[in-house]
Amino acid sequence: MCGHSSGVIGFPLRLLAREVYDKVCRIKGEATCALITGEERIEPPHARYFLCTAEAMPRNGGGQAFVALDEAQLGADRERGHIFTDRLLHARGREETMLLGSATLEPIVRAMLPGASIEQRPRFSTLSHAGAAKLSRLPPRSAIVAFSVEQVYQVAELLRRFRGGAAVVMGALSPQTRNRQVELFQSGEVDYIVATDAIGMGLNLDVRHVAFASLSKFDGVRQRRLTPAEMAQIAGRAGRHQTDGSFGVLSGGGGRGSAPLEFSEEEIYAIENHRFAPLTRLYWRNPEPRFDSLARLIDDLAMRPEREQLAAAPEAIDLAVLKRLAEQHDVSDSVTTPALVRRFWEACQLPDFRQLGPEAHSRFVARLWADLRHGHIGADYVAARVSELGNTSGDIDTLQGRLSAIRSWAYICQRPDWVLARDEMAARARAAEAKLSDALHGKLTERFVNRRTAVLMRGMGKDAGLLRVNLEDDGRVTVEGQAIGHLEGFRFVVDPDAGQEDRKLMLAAAEKHMAALLAQKAEQLVTSELGALEIAEGAIRRDGQPVAMLEKGKTAASPRIVMTKELRPLDPVNAKRLGEALQVWLDGQLAPLAPLKALEEGAQDPDAGSEVRALLLTLIDRNGTVRREDAGLKHVAKEQRPLLRKLGVVIGSTDVYLPALLKPAPRKLLKALGADPRELHDSMAPVIEGAKHLPAGYRRAGKQAIRIDMAEKLFRAAHEQRAKAGKVAGGKGFPVDIALATSMGLSLENFRSLMKDAGFRQGQEVTLPDGQYGPPPPVPWSWRPPRKDTAPERPHRGPRKTEKTEAKGKFPPQDKRDARGPRPDRREARPPANQPATGKALAGLADLFKN
Repeated sequence: MCGHSSGVIGFPLRLLAREVYDKVCRIKGEATCALITGEERIEPPHARYFLCTAEAMPRNGGGQAFVALDEAQLGADRERGHIFTDRLLHARGREETMLLGSATLEPIVRAMLPGASIEQRPRFSTLSHAGAAKLSRLPPRSAIVAFSVEQVYQVAELLRRFRGGAAVVMGALSPQTRNRQVELFQSGEVDYIVATDAIGMGLNLDVRHVAFASLSKFDGVRQRRLTPAEMAQIAGRAGRHQTDGSFGVLSGGGGRGSAPLEFSEEEIYAIENHRFAPLTRLYWRNPEPRFDSLARLIDDLAMRPEREQLAAAPEAIDLAVLKRLAEQHDVSDSVTTPALVRRFWEACQLPDFRQLGPEAHSRFVARLWADLRHGHIGADYVAARVSELGNTSGDIDTLQGRLSAIRSWAYICQRPDWVLARDEMAARARAAEAKLSDALHGKLTERFVNRRTAVLMRGMGKDAGLLRVNLEDDGRVTVEGQAIGHLEGFRFVVDPDAGQEDRKLMLAAAEKHMAALLAQKAEQLVTSELGALEIAEGAIRRDGQPVAMLEKGKTAASPRIVMTKELRPLDPVNAKRLGEALQVWLDGQLAPLAPLKALEEGAQDPDAGSEVRALLLTLIDRNGTVRREDAGLKHVAKEQRPLLRKLGVVIGSTDVYLPALLKPAPRKLLKALGADPRELHDSMAPVIEGAKHLPAGYRRAGKQAIRIDMAEKLFRAAHEQRAKAGKVAGGKGFPVDIALATSMGLSLENFRSLMKDAGFRQGQEVTLPDGQYGPPPPVPWSWRPPRKDTAPERPHRGPRKTEKTEAKGKFPPQDKRDARGPRPDRREARPPANQPATGKALAGLADLFKN
């Protein structure tokens, strides 16, 4: 098909159509491929390749370049044969038509389609009879075929007991559930699969042996023995390509008082040599009935074929439903026009997914017709039914029943004119089917697959120490290949899906091997997983689990490693090696705290003096930042301050700090170590919006917060303007450029609040006198030192000082390097114009002019 410009293939099963659709999508792309079945429709606007069920494919091929019909021999099927016969006779491609099927179809094709070219594809591998075998003696990669749900469950339960479990495949399962169960077998999780005859069509499995639990089945009419062709269709699942396969029966499958279950010699010969009786007739039903009335429709559907190769199809369930409802006057009286007859026939063709039989299924169709005859089915009603059926609680049989029912609603929602909001309702039905399929797969697996428990029971019966317990690369702990839990860090966690009894077995098995498991885990960590470690919440962690705790040492830059209690079973040699490796790793991770480490070394220098050591210890304890009033600078002599600058300490106008520790890396590390509990701003932006709690490395600036070093940058710029104005203008105020603050993101109001903390005050705006034009002069600022850290101690004289009298006192000069400006005891504030400059004000001005 992919070799043509367009094409359509009709398949006997929705499962097969979906499988081939996925393959064609990988070749041609999803935009050009369509999947059309009774319950699902994916049809892009420009689709050229159509994968359909036989019922959904166009009768004449739809004008596609290529047309194919798969399993064409199903024209001899009692229920669906007339569909395949009709497509065989009428579906044609413009360039090529291909009929795929058993060689038994060849005589009919030659008779009905004389111009057809017949090609054969022989089997590459051999299929041989292996006789009877007990269930407990079946070889791995075997399929056991039964023909009733009860027998399937019985065999699967026995396999769970003897061999650890089996996958289950039945025709009543949804395609999704079947696929999941098949994957269970294909992946090797189980070595056996129990199935009905649904395994014989459309399932490509890695099966080496097929064992029949029965050789007869109920075909809808009577219980009969399988034909050799049907046996071969099922037995042929054994072997793939050039891998040989075998088939046989289960011992004791005949039942009590009956003959042993076995193949006849003729059947064995036919299966091994692919010799089967050819088909003589295909079932046919009038594909183009007239819709004048119900009676005319029923008569046309009962017509007999004219060709000898065709036989009238047995009464299928859609025709049986039509006849039953036609006899009910309340239904037949509503079907009055050809359009309603056609619509009523379409409703009767709803497949009986629930296998209820004609009587019960006709009642469901009658309820459906009660809405369809008036137009559409309400979306609310459909949504309610889908929601009810989407319940995933219940046992296997309950879930199977809901799946069958939801498939009916999926079919209804796919019809073009049956349901309002069709696309939405169809999507809901598909989602409910997928959810039920997952739940049913889980129930089947839970009931019929438990290899882990089987392995543990066999091993624990001897000695848990003899079990093969391994640690996988992903951290899973396995016993004889079966997962029993995993290691979170160095802590063993039992599989959460295990039952109470299984948990005891798993813990006992893991406890016997815990020392070896921990040693293996420690070796992995030391050799290849150190890069996956991280520091978080005061611990060294891997994948969120603690490997070692970090206790506070002398400083935050030198924490101590303390192994977790889960590592106690680890032997001393491996424990020591792990500790050394973690210490080397930790030393590398602590590199961003090197400035803090330098302060620690500086504090141990005996030449530093007690005052400097006290300041350094305060900085260390507060992780590199301390307010100036808390730093004790008044005790640090000027000649001692160069040592602070050498260690990277900056004495600012409002704070004493280490600029190197105001970067994101050291702040994040201090937070991860648990040394700094304050909030953290990840990027350490210069200015941030005000937080409820001040982040580390910031100070308040009105309703915003500014990083300490950025604040100091603004203070220095203001002091430089102050010094320049003092030399030029004689100290009558000075301008402050706010461009730098604006570029940082600091608003004018918050800038004023910040500068106030450093002693700067903004004066009144100066307006030009009348008659003068031009830009107004800059707003004058003034400065008054706010700090108390350098104030001299004086004896108490007179009444108690207030803030007002204290502000009027003189302050001794300071180091220019501290404030990055002129001497701090110079005051720019001038008296009001109507007040003479006398007393201390004149003394202050005299000092300014003197310099």
